[in-house]
Amino acid sequence: MKRFVLAAVAAIVMSTAAYADTVKIGVVGPFSGPFALQGKNFKAGIDAYMAINGNKVGDNTVEVIYRDLPAADPAQSKALAQELVVKEKVQYLAGFYFTPDAMAVTPILKQANTPLVIMNAATSAIVTKSPLVVRTSFTTWQTSTPIAKVAHDAGVSKVISVVSDYGPGVDAENAFKAAFEKEGGQVVEAIRMPLSTNDFSPIMQRIKDSGAQGVFAFLPSGPTTLGFVKAYNENGLKAAGVKFFAPGDLTQESDLPALGDAALGIQTTFHYAVSHDSPENKTFVEAASKAIGNKAELSFPAVGAYDGMNVIYKMIEATGGKQDAAKAVEAVKGLSWVSPRGPVSIDPESRHITQNIYLREVTKADDGTYYNKEVQTFEKQGDPGLAAAK
Repeated sequence: MKRFVLAAVAAIVMSTAAYADTVKIGVVGPFSGPFALQGKNFKAGIDAYMAINGNKVGDNTVEVIYRDLPAADPAQSKALAQELVVKEKVQYLAGFYFTPDAMAVTPILKQANTPLVIMNAATSAIVTKSPLVVRTSFTTWQTSTPIAKVAHDAGVSKVISVVSDYGPGVDAENAFKAAFEKEGGQVVEAIRMPLSTNDFSPIMQRIKDSGAQGVFAFLPSGPTTLGFVKAYNENGLKAAGVKFFAPGDLTQESDLPALGDAALGIQTTFHYAVSHDSPENKTFVEAASKAIGNKAELSFPAVGAYDGMNVIYKMIEATGGKQDAAKAVEAVKGLSWVSPRGPVSIDPESRHITQNIYLREVTKADDGTYYNKEVQTFEKQGDPGLAAAK
């Protein structure tokens, strides 16, 4: 009987040790619904990182648990995060495509002793809501500021701004306006559209009536951006010579086949293009394409997720797999590495990613495929929006 009891206790200890050696990461994103491709890219980036680097950090096995949030829903986002922390006992939260969903989760991080790694949501202020937030994606201030110089250098002095009316859209509007006015340009009108807008003809008419030489636009990547770019062409703005300027959300690679020749020549500024020429990106694209199943579907959320996993792996290493959110975040402040997008680092003060921003132009390859060709580099860009948010 004594041997039986000792064996039972040993079995419990062993099973507890095995359980303790598994570090769980909870990822929230749109894995169904109209933005499902973005969630699919999250998973492709995560799968690619683990395929290249394995599923272990030291003696700890990494397990990823996914939760589906098809559209922006802050209340549901918070509920899913709480479920992951309490029920699934995740040590890290990550993902989050839409800003309102990420914002909703920040109040629970301290009590949950859980870092949050933002793989997409692009409003500057997210990192200010909790010292346990780290961003590996980008912000719309970061990607929208350089395009103002591009517009000015193209001889455009009057622009109309059109954005989706939510956090990143407002950030994009403010970023472009501040930078364009600094260049000596004028924003003649600023239009904010509800996120649910899908008929853009009235907007195109307002752009025509404004007398602007160019339009600056921001919408979240997905079906709406596709509709907006098509409307720009179909309503004669491109033919009329109204120049189009935007951050790269509007020409994500997965949308280019549907846009076709209508997208040719559109210039955007962004932190990543699938065509980026580097050995690191070649390795990433090969692994991520295999994970997603179709290279044509590969887009920017995948690289945010890939680099997010790199940061989390460093956190796990620094804490020895123990749950210590403050120590985990402290360990990655100032961290630098060569990403598939180029050289990057985590700013030790803001916990936001510093990276190159590229001017890209939609181009047609010899094989008939469309891609974003990098034509200019704005090096080591931080986030101007953090200063503006104070």
